[in-house]
Amino acid sequence: MSGPGERGAARVIISLNAGSSSIKFALYRLEERRLEENWLEEDWLEEDWLEDWAEAGEPVQAAGGVLEGIGTAPRLRLAVAGGVAPIEREWPDGAALTHEDLLAELCDEVLGHLDVAAIAGIGHRVVHGGGEFDAPVRLDDAVMARLEALCPLAPLHQPHNLAAIRAIRALLPGVPQVACFDTAFHHGMPAVATRLALPRALTDKGIRRYGFHGLSYAYILRCLRAVDGDLARGRVIVAHLGSGASLCAMDDGRSIDTTMSFTALDGLMMGTRCGALDPGVVLHLITQEGMSAAQVEHLLYSESGLRGVSGISGDMRVLHASASPAAAEAVELFVWRVAREIGALASSLGGVDGIVFTAGIGENDPVIRAAIGERLGWLGLRMDAAANAVNAPLISAAGSAVVLRVIPTDEERMIALATLATLRA
Repeated sequence: MSGPGERGAARVIISLNAGSSSIKFALYRLEERRLEENWLEEDWLEEDWLEDWAEAGEPVQAAGGVLEGIGTAPRLRLAVAGGVAPIEREWPDGAALTHEDLLAELCDEVLGHLDVAAIAGIGHRVVHGGGEFDAPVRLDDAVMARLEALCPLAPLHQPHNLAAIRAIRALLPGVPQVACFDTAFHHGMPAVATRLALPRALTDKGIRRYGFHGLSYAYILRCLRAVDGDLARGRVIVAHLGSGASLCAMDDGRSIDTTMSFTALDGLMMGTRCGALDPGVVLHLITQEGMSAAQVEHLLYSESGLRGVSGISGDMRVLHASASPAAAEAVELFVWRVAREIGALASSLGGVDGIVFTAGIGENDPVIRAAIGERLGWLGLRMDAAANAVNAPLISAAGSAVVLRVIPTDEERMIALATLATLRA
């Protein structure tokens, strides 16, 4: 393999987003020259992409994909820019393979094509930064210890994030790693928006509203500033509607309020999560239904939301295709909850100038957007049906009092940008 100095080998940033059953990843180049060896030797960047990169000064994605089905039958899908055939691998008998095992396979498949010296850094999505971390941070032993202490605040997410960091440290010792936090974007919320009405002693222990999906919101704000600077400086509600769903109210780019709070379970109805729930229901499930804490946790995170109400699926596409009345009821409840919470956030902002839809449902489901818009007509909102039907970037009609936009999110790119900025600081 050629050394990093030969023929001016490119430097790359790698983004990793490790969840409970999947690992999303992306590789971004930082220079205009081709990388070395094998599939990275191909002309996988078009010249106009290189010009865009040179003008924007941003990383260009060279490869990306997902490891999914962790814990059952893992499978890898890897796409490489420039017409190189996708790479796919499956482990049908791999239920026992851990995140660490599969990251080693991923490194073999992807990073094996690179000289380690070409890796400028690896950025990780870390769900919880607590009250301490309000910006990305370079990882070392002291930071890892502080992040481990936050695991009780996000027991279904944080351990997997940190497992990926430890695995990469073992596989690629010496390569800089950066933690990028889902909570950091919301650190600027007013103090009143962070409080729960619990005894102050519990607040002092960190039981408060944090907010999540911050990497997505940071990316959307960045894009909005580029396409509509005036709106970005106004009162905007971003609707991150996917399997996990939340809303964020921004004023001049600052998070003012959000629907997720102490955990990523609160707020909107989601694919398999219940969202906001009377805490008395939890007490009833434990004291009257005899459920354990672990059983309640599984119910609220994995068996509720769209899946629970429909009894069919947590996937909105499946529910749209179903003739079941329960599926229609689940869709209706999802729309009702989103519109209801947008109304609440409009109150937090003192009005709303724009709504941006993003994530899987928000970007790709005109039926859901139209239904939400219909419920929000009292805001003076008017949707352009034709533009909405084709997922156009601007879907508000002429004369609408509220600008409506659709902007695809890209958390992996935001991780790369934040990692690069942190390493250059």
